[in-house]
Amino acid sequence: MADPRGFLKTRTRRELAERPVNERVNDWFDVHAEKGVQPWTGEQAARCMDCGTPFCMTGCPLGNIIPEFNDLVRQGQWEDAYNRLSMTNNFPEFTGRICPAPCEKACVLGIHQPPTMIKLDEQTIIDQAWDLGYVTPQPPQRLSDQTVAVVGSGPSGLAAAQQLTRAGHTVVVYERADAVGGLVRYGIPNFKLDKHLIDHRVAQMEAEGTKFRTGVEIGRDISWDELRTRFDAVVVATGSTVPRDMRIPGRSLDGIHFAMDFLPDATRRVYGVDPVNDITAEGKDVIIIGGGDTGSDCLGTSLRQGAKSVTVLQIMSREPDERPDSQPWPTYARTYQKTSSMEEGGTYMYDTDSVEFLSSVPDGASDRVATPQNTAADGFVADESGHVTGLKVVDVAPGESGPFTRQEGTERVLPADLVLISVGFLHTDSETLMQQLPVELDKRGNISRDASFETSQKGVFVCGDAGRGQSLVVWAISEGRSCAAAVDKFLMGATELPSPITSTQRPMALPMTRK
Repeated sequence: MADPRGFLKTRTRRELAERPVNERVNDWFDVHAEKGVQPWTGEQAARCMDCGTPFCMTGCPLGNIIPEFNDLVRQGQWEDAYNRLSMTNNFPEFTGRICPAPCEKACVLGIHQPPTMIKLDEQTIIDQAWDLGYVTPQPPQRLSDQTVAVVGSGPSGLAAAQQLTRAGHTVVVYERADAVGGLVRYGIPNFKLDKHLIDHRVAQMEAEGTKFRTGVEIGRDISWDELRTRFDAVVVATGSTVPRDMRIPGRSLDGIHFAMDFLPDATRRVYGVDPVNDITAEGKDVIIIGGGDTGSDCLGTSLRQGAKSVTVLQIMSREPDERPDSQPWPTYARTYQKTSSMEEGGTYMYDTDSVEFLSSVPDGASDRVATPQNTAADGFVADESGHVTGLKVVDVAPGESGPFTRQEGTERVLPADLVLISVGFLHTDSETLMQQLPVELDKRGNISRDASFETSQKGVFVCGDAGRGQSLVVWAISEGRSCAAAVDKFLMGATELPSPITSTQRPMALPMTRK
């Protein structure tokens, strides 16, 4: 640390400037007006205190060597910074943009000042590395005679594939969608993560020797047991794809969709690909049930599609602005974070539960029922046929006998032409796997594995959300890297690949359902 008083000289934290709202809601480009090295990049990096015990590293499941690359950013040594960061992170362009940064919650400086800009430093390092030509293919020096199939091309599958390819194995990645990337491609809107970032990595991996097969669904186009016969090892990285549903009256009405039926089509349209479900928010009153990151993504997407109105419902209370006493440093704290989509428009309703989907709204009712003061719901028909036109909601509060108690007299109806359910995922879709190559499942329906990521089927491994359950992109990459080391050891008897975590590790005080 060249300047031990850097954090005293610069006490404020500076983010990248964003484009004006009225400009960015009319396109799908990055919301930021700035990119790359800024005049203040070095002084922000100099705020890192190079702590004797770097708690930021304990908050990162990848084990990123944060103080070292922060100091290299301060010095403008971009090649060294890239080399240091890529030792532990295969895809910092992903984590630098969409990770909630548990490392920053564990930053020592964050006890009394805004924490160091770790996440933005990652993004700046990798953007500089691409621009300056430092990111090049790293093919293996020699090939083994071992083959590995990776099923799923999300962050965990890509990380496992890249590590195993560099170890000398012949790796084939199977993806049922028409393009590589999993939820990073079709679940994250383009204004948060431009897909050319994925394409650049795929090109690098192909140059290293990884083979990709898109439009191939394992279990249908190739059976799981046939795949196991063809390859020396199989890695299941299919994600947590079964959405959590809402079993309330009117659920079968038209116009009610899961978020992941809605978001992928928006990306497909941006890139000129025909939509699959053809769902659009244009001209509609949109209600999004679920106030997490995916709900925020639905909000930003709906506004860009020209929604008439957008309301986001969250059953939980609004997060506190400051770290609560129940989530002490250096654990991950659930504090209020205003996303770029929240700044663009829409209405958030907290402490609100959904009661019933309705299919008929009488003339002139929209003005009457849209406010909490108006509790009348007469004239709305709870019919299971037709198209949704309203959602009955109620205020809730923490209860003595359960997590929430509905408050009498607060029922009201919100007009809705499109309802998007964004309340998380249950587990991976393992139906064909269980039929063709049965593996044990855990009590949550995820694919069970031992400490080395191996399932009950010898030679079949699982990593990422398929085994962990719905989690973060940084955990997916970390699991992919660790799983690759376990597969390499299974095939070769030993491994030199790094293994930052075991399959049994869990984040400290970080809810597993948060995306």
